Amino acid sequence: MVSTTYEVQGMTCGHCANSVVTEVGAIGGVTDVRVDLAAGRVTVTSDGPLDTDTVRAAVDEAGYTLVDA
Repeated sequence: MVSTTYEVQGMTCGHCANSVVTEVGAIGGVTDVRVDLAAGRVTVTSDGPLDTDTVRAAVDEAGYTLVDA
């Protein structure tokens, strides 16, 4: 299992968090998605390393922006 935390810009409410969880959770191999709304972070647990561009696309589909490290 691999856990990676990403910074996401634009999430302001529970609906925002649910949208991100739904889209990121649909990525193959993802086993858990947790959002820290106050910190603007999303922690993704998966079977193996995820491609950042795949996560970025899912976050974008939810309507938010993955912040570059």
